[in-house]
Amino acid sequence: MTDHARRLRSALADPRILVAPGGYDALSASLIENAGFAAMYLSGASIAYTRFGRPDIGLVTMSEVAETISVIRERSALPLVADADTGFGNALNVQRTVRLFERMGASGVQLEDQRLPKRCGHLAGKTLISRAEMVGKIRAACDAREQDDTVIIARTDAVAVEGFEHALERARAYAEAGADVLFVEAMRSDEQMRAATQALSPLAPLMANMVEGGHTPMQPADALERLGFAMVIFPGALVRVLTHAATAFLADLHRDGDSRGWQDRMLDFGGINALLGTDELLAHGRAYDEQTMDAR
Repeated sequence: MTDHARRLRSALADPRILVAPGGYDALSASLIENAGFAAMYLSGASIAYTRFGRPDIGLVTMSEVAETISVIRERSALPLVADADTGFGNALNVQRTVRLFERMGASGVQLEDQRLPKRCGHLAGKTLISRAEMVGKIRAACDAREQDDTVIIARTDAVAVEGFEHALERARAYAEAGADVLFVEAMRSDEQMRAATQALSPLAPLMANMVEGGHTPMQPADALERLGFAMVIFPGALVRVLTHAATAFLADLHRDGDSRGWQDRMLDFGGINALLGTDELLAHGRAYDEQTMDAR
């Protein structure tokens, strides 16, 4: 599992765009890996949604994200980009965050230039730290990583606060500070997306964020690749799909008192255990039981 950061870098260098669905726990990571994706994005918003039933407004802590990375890494070798929000404080906090996330198994760490408490990039009312402070945070993150392959992603939320041109200026400064990937959040049009890749791609690979119902126009991965993006995340899509299906299922169960109408749209008991690897895990455990050990 130790080469996951190197594999992330290799995927980012590939001419083909890297598609990284958003996950939030070990089960979602398993589903993403089994579907054949080359990387996943650990979404802070999705952790807030699923763990607390709350919005993405800065409620998730560093230790909660670190714990989630750890349980995912125990289950999956998939390259994982961890959403570190603002780094959970100043430059010193950023360094602690990067070191901790690396130890837990993150392949990449994303940092943003919002003030605390941060909020979802597609919500109104965001505020920013200064460009100089964020440059310091990016430098601190690069200095803190113990593996050269760990990817540092710099996100700017300046489009909504200072305007598009200021967002490009911030992104340029973050690239100069050492960021490996640039992420201009919540761009408003195809024209802005094209202008961003033209201006910034010579400096570092660009990441796009597809949020269903958000500010940025939805584009398929191949169209984003043609625009010049190296990576695209779908951070909350999986949890929204699951929530939609669960809402419909629970309504039917409440009305009918019966789940049989959903059996062709769910894994049965055998199916979920096959996905979880139950038989293999139990067989592995039997190798350590008393009889087996005595026989040796």
